[in-house]
Amino acid sequence: MPSVTVVRRLTFNAAHRVHNPALDDLENARLFGKCNNPNWHGHNYVLEVSVTGDIESRTGYVLDLARLKEIVNREVIDKVDHRNLNLDVDFMRDVIPTTENLAVGIWRILAPALAPARLTLIRLWESENNRVEYSGG
Repeated sequence: MPSVTVVRRLTFNAAHRVHNPALDDLENARLFGKCNNPNWHGHNYVLEVSVTGDIESRTGYVLDLARLKEIVNREVIDKVDHRNLNLDVDFMRDVIPTTENLAVGIWRILAPALAPARLTLIRLWESENNRVEYSGG
């Protein structure tokens, strides 16, 4: 059977403050600018989850996209949507909540949850101009 990649796109809204507690306020402001606002700021994130595997002969699916949506909603979206990444999200605790770190955290949660299909790419859009891609390196 051929190996195929399927992609599901989901959205969520979350607030954060990009801040390194090991640095003083001046250095945080210099490094992170507006993203270091002590009163938080938010994004309308777009998450694309790519899963690769063999096409299952009985169904014709790599992974049913409805099942993929269900897993991503349960494991990620329900935990981050309308939350503060700094305060409310367990897998972001003690991590600077950049989009890069958020993508890695999402990967760590989804990779085992999607087996036997293989998670191959997380694409996380922070804005229409900025995105991060992570492929599990």
